[in-house]
Amino acid sequence: MKIVIADDLPASAADLLRAEGWTVDATPGRPVEQLKADLADADAIMVRSATKVTAELIEAAPKLRVIARAGTGVDNVDVKAASARGIVVMNAPGANSISVAELAVGQILCLARHLPGADAAMKQGKWEKKKFMGEEIRDKVLGLAGLGRIGQEVARRVAPFGMRVIAHDPFISAQVAEDLGVELVTLDELFARADYISLHMPSNASTKNLVNAERLAKAKKGIRIINTARGDLIDEGALADAIEAGQVAGAALDVFAKEPTVDQRLQMLPQVVASPHVAASTREAQELVGIETTTALRDCLRDGIIRNAVNFPSVSPEEYARMAPFIILAERLGAFLGQMTTDRIESLGVRYYGELASGKTDLIVSAVLVGLFRPILSTSVSAVNAKAVAQERGIEIIESQSSRPRNYTRLISVKLTTSKGEHWVEGAVFDKAAPRLVQVNGVPVDAALEGSLIVLANSDQPGVIGEVGTVLGRQGINIGTFALGRSGSEAVGVVSIDETKPVGESVLAELRALPAVRDARLVRV
Repeated sequence: MKIVIADDLPASAADLLRAEGWTVDATPGRPVEQLKADLADADAIMVRSATKVTAELIEAAPKLRVIARAGTGVDNVDVKAASARGIVVMNAPGANSISVAELAVGQILCLARHLPGADAAMKQGKWEKKKFMGEEIRDKVLGLAGLGRIGQEVARRVAPFGMRVIAHDPFISAQVAEDLGVELVTLDELFARADYISLHMPSNASTKNLVNAERLAKAKKGIRIINTARGDLIDEGALADAIEAGQVAGAALDVFAKEPTVDQRLQMLPQVVASPHVAASTREAQELVGIETTTALRDCLRDGIIRNAVNFPSVSPEEYARMAPFIILAERLGAFLGQMTTDRIESLGVRYYGELASGKTDLIVSAVLVGLFRPILSTSVSAVNAKAVAQERGIEIIESQSSRPRNYTRLISVKLTTSKGEHWVEGAVFDKAAPRLVQVNGVPVDAALEGSLIVLANSDQPGVIGEVGTVLGRQGINIGTFALGRSGSEAVGVVSIDETKPVGESVLAELRALPAVRDARLVRV
């Protein structure tokens, strides 16, 4: 396993990966062409904000499985290109929350008491006590645009100051806000009522220029704006105009639309407290971000646990441990079905029974698709892009849950509809045992779902097992187990073989030529 660390990270991050026996190439600041060459055989890349992980860079890394961003956002990663390749993109969303929240509170105090201006005057030898008359923040209204992890930490820290907190966040439950003592309001109401507004929202199409001329004109006169989130949340020209007009009393900005800043009009205003994107720049945050990102990367590469991913549902280690046997089962069922037909696939149905019917199923259906596609597609397919691959190929995915009692407490049923008919398999996991195949095309069977298998569809009549054994023996193919399932006049045979000698089409043709055998397929799972 090879991991490329392209930006500055704590030494402890590389040490954690080397402890796994992996190769770690930690060289910050290398030229792009050199980085491309170093990524040619890399399994993962770790970056902060300096390195841009572009589509071109991703294309140069054919083995890449994970892109880990040591920080909150992923603005410097082409997530779309990574997802198309099935590459997990992960970040460290909570590691720097305290540091960012503390800076936001510090900025509120700086704006309230004019501390930067007072300090600058003192350094010029001026004593201008009357000029820097401030105000208390007690009983003032703080509006939080975003009540995620950082917004919640800010709310907790201003409460002892006696501030009243309102917030806008359509993705936060009323119960979370109530527990924090925060009132949820609309965005327009937030600007109309707040004395201070602190921005804690992601950068996307709907939030770009959230703070604009129209919104500022309707805001409470004398409002102050704090931004430790993303620079493009603010129309900087409109904010500068509003400050110069006296509508906005001041702003504290740690982020800007372009960094380093080119247009310095806003940051040069005396009412503005500016800093060069240092919200997460504390010793504690840097160490924690590095360790959290590296731990998530290690767990993904070593154990398959996906955590803090921005392009795939994340699961906790505990949840993954519970789901892992069924993810393996699902992938093998998909692989089994994918090798049972060469006909054009139209739809895939996945049904969950028993305990699985009430749990999270994103990982399971993605695993079925990964198993289905890998034997038949040359493109890179993973849990990240499996659904997108299905959509591109016009394959309908139908998921369902059933409370109908079955013989198994946890069962996965997968049905593949093709241009010429249906193929249907079911599988189960018994305690901690390996996945089992329990049904093929409506015929019950009990077979281990692993290794090389010859799957037979035949009439239920005497002598079939002997005839199959004779053919395989003549070809020098050793049988491990022979599982036979029967339903009425139909039978299914699942023969595990030691494929020391490759099973060619001629062997399968000889099996299909047996009077009772209608079909014979080689399946590797």
